[in-house]
Amino acid sequence: MHKHQNRMYNRKYTTTGLLAAFLAILKSFTCSGFELSMKASSSSSSPMSNRFVTNKMCPFAQKAWIALECSETPFKMEEISLYGANGKPDWFWKLNPDGTVPVLVAATAKGRSDAIIADSEDILNSFVAGDVIGGNGVLTCDENQEQSLFQKQQWWRDTIQRRVNPIGKSAVLGAGKTKLYDLLHDLNSEVVGPYLCGDRVTVADCAAFPFLWRIHNEFGLDKVNKNSNLLSWLRTCEGNPAFQKTVQNSWWWWW
Repeated sequence: MHKHQNRMYNRKYTTTGLLAAFLAILKSFTCSGFELSMKASSSSSSPMSNRFVTNKMCPFAQKAWIALECSETPFKMEEISLYGANGKPDWFWKLNPDGTVPVLVAATAKGRSDAIIADSEDILNSFVAGDVIGGNGVLTCDENQEQSLFQKQQWWRDTIQRRVNPIGKSAVLGAGKTKLYDLLHDLNSEVVGPYLCGDRVTVADCAAFPFLWRIHNEFGLDKVNKNSNLLSWLRTCEGNPAFQKTVQNSWWWWW
């Protein structure tokens, strides 16, 4: 009877030990799964969730890309085709019904939905306002505290859109280069140096570089003035790794 009881005790002890070991393993997996789940949740609300949908050959998309690189903002790039059989996918039309690139799905403060910014100028505005989180803040500019700088970079942005782009397009399409060269001569005196608005990169540089770089490749900024301020600025940007990353061997005009 004693031996039988001992065997039963050993069997019970062994079963209990196996059960305890199994529960420990299960707990380990559960905790690991929970930890992974928490990490995934944390990652989804982290700056790494910035999503940049673009086409690398588009100059409008390039200026937003430059802003992301200059500000060292973490992002995931998704490049899409814009034309042909492999054109814009259905999910992109849902993201931006206008069908234009770039689109930045920007991470926001915890507890708020990510912001969909579907225009290159609006993306630059978001950097100026400090609304795109996760970066170094170099492009942030307070209109009240840095009024002169704010107005200067806004002047450049407006000039690129309203004068450089239409006049540059006309010159490329054969309407003559005189008007373009006159414009570039005027812009030359507005460069503060080494960047357009001074010592630091601003959204003015992000906005201007894709278009003036293309004009230089087509016509040559050095033809305005051999030691052009614009040309010096262009070389400064080309030497900046943030700008370098966005320069493509094949590229489009802006029309």
